[in-house]
Amino acid sequence: MISVVLYQPEIPQNTGNIARLCACTGANLILVGKLGFSLTDRYTKRSGLDYWEQVNIEKFATFEELYASAADGANFYYFSTKGTKKYTDVNYKSGDYLVFGSESKGLPKEIMELAGENLVTLPMAADARSLNLSNTVAVGVYEAIRQFGGIYE
Repeated sequence: MISVVLYQPEIPQNTGNIARLCACTGANLILVGKLGFSLTDRYTKRSGLDYWEQVNIEKFATFEELYASAADGANFYYFSTKGTKKYTDVNYKSGDYLVFGSESKGLPKEIMELAGENLVTLPMAADARSLNLSNTVAVGVYEAIRQFGGIYE
């Protein structure tokens, strides 16, 4: 399965929704950096409902720690409004990591520079600023699942 990586998420309801998505799809949830809330926050718990027990959650202080723990051959795809490659132009495979930035700041510049051609975006109207984080994660996760044949591989 794939892993959803959230870098410094700020809004507990988004993380709760994403945790629920991960539980329903079998994706791992990885949190990197300082969170803008506590995982025991009532809003996070409420958004995730009774799915929290079904989510495989890992926490890393830095991207370096995450990279060191990743399986050999795993690809990282970084989602940003600044990407030029469409998320549908990627050939996802099981074991890949889908990386998303914080709600207000997105991904750090140095991470986007490291991403190179693995910096992807979802198409939007020219005057739109960004989509909601949990919506973006859902689109990315389901595209990856569609490509490699389903939730239960």
